[in-house]
Amino acid sequence: MSSDAPRAPEAVASVSPVRLTRGTIARYATGSLGTGGFSTLPGLVLTYYLTDSLGVAALAAGAVITVAKVWDVIIDPVIGALTDRDLARHGSRRRLMLIGAIALPLLFALTFAVPPSLGPVVAGIWVLLAFTFTATAFSLFQVPYIALPAELTPSYDERTRLLTWRVVVLTFAILLFGAGGPALRRVSDDPFIQYLVMGVVCGLVIGIGMLVATGVARRTAVTAVTAVTAVTAGTSGETSSAGRDGGVHPRSRRSDDVSRVEGRGSAATTGIREHYASGIRALRRSRPFRMLLSTFVLQALATGLMLAGAQYVATWVLHSQAAVELLFVALIAPALLAAPAWGVVARRLGKERTFTIASIVFAVAALSILGMLWAPGDWIYVPVGIAGVAYAGMQSLPMAMLPDVISHDERTVPDAVAGGAGRAGSFSGVWTAGETVGFALGATTLALILAMTGYVSSTGGQVVEQPDAAITGIVVSFSLAPAVLIGLSLLTLARYPLRRADIEDRETGSQSS
Repeated sequence: MSSDAPRAPEAVASVSPVRLTRGTIARYATGSLGTGGFSTLPGLVLTYYLTDSLGVAALAAGAVITVAKVWDVIIDPVIGALTDRDLARHGSRRRLMLIGAIALPLLFALTFAVPPSLGPVVAGIWVLLAFTFTATAFSLFQVPYIALPAELTPSYDERTRLLTWRVVVLTFAILLFGAGGPALRRVSDDPFIQYLVMGVVCGLVIGIGMLVATGVARRTAVTAVTAVTAVTAGTSGETSSAGRDGGVHPRSRRSDDVSRVEGRGSAATTGIREHYASGIRALRRSRPFRMLLSTFVLQALATGLMLAGAQYVATWVLHSQAAVELLFVALIAPALLAAPAWGVVARRLGKERTFTIASIVFAVAALSILGMLWAPGDWIYVPVGIAGVAYAGMQSLPMAMLPDVISHDERTVPDAVAGGAGRAGSFSGVWTAGETVGFALGATTLALILAMTGYVSSTGGQVVEQPDAAITGIVVSFSLAPAVLIGLSLLTLARYPLRRADIEDRETGSQSS
């Protein structure tokens, strides 16, 4: 018996990482139909809905969205703690994902179901409450969803492959909701019916995408725990079966997996406050995480600003309600083809170098749109298309780099320093909070620009004229301001320290030791 005991960790090491199955990748990627839809549609139409349908002043509209997002920042690390606790207790992150997926469609529809007779003040409060609850439901899904790739595979390239296909679906979702959402408003001339139909239909599609992805969480987490337990007990046949049933092949986690299984009890009983603190500790101790998160937040601010401004560009610069749909086609159609290409380039040049290239291309394309101040016209679709190619890389690459950061932390920082096992939820909670801040500040920044330049709000059907300064503010918010933000993000990206060798050498050393 004594001779068998020390062989258990070595047995885990013998389970070699294999390519993820197509089913696992497809189910995981389908979740981005929901995350892409929720990230796109409110960012595109919610500010405009408040200012041009409900008559809420631009500054107040920005405050409504900001308050809801600040709440997200508060709860995301807590949700990260809860999903780590679920993983420790039940071997799965699925529970919170399922709750969020079921609750979101109803709450999303309520956000766009404000009765027109309430007036701007009550309407603003209605949207604030409904959107806050909707964002909470989304976080219940999003935080554990982001944590999954670090547990699906330890492979540097497999993570790139997984996240590349996720971004393919994400870009499709942006196209679907960015063009289809506004198009749904044309089912009626009544603004109330327009937004209600859009909220109901889009909320259901978002919920369906999320529900499909919850199956990966159930299968993957159970596989991870079952595989390690079975190998430790010497039942290799059961391990192989678990890998097939779970949709992801058995893989080597060596002592990391053993400690994670052994630490399930302690992680399950750790308090929420400690889990919240663990997210802060992760941010403080991990320089790669700080640099990657800072880059991503700045870029989320830039893209969120452009997203919120698209409807205003279509209405007041291009003078066409249909132009917002064309802008999204121009942005996303090239991105659908570009996402796999960025993955190929990343395998040759490295993720961080490829991420830099994509960011520079996006910044140059956005800056060129400033020409709309002097010559507005259909030529805008060309730089928007180029920005779309770059945007695919700006989404897939940092999401593929995040699991590298998490695994690097797991291998280099002892559990005693990190605050225990199950760190992916802590990282993803802080990451989601940062992403939320970026997109929220994008809408807030647009609202501030509109307020400073004298934008005139209106209720549905009311005809108003905008001052020249407001038109200038709209164009600047869609071009110059995002380009400057991307430039700032390149400064933090240049300080990101991890390279392919840092990940692969440690994985190889861990498996051979």
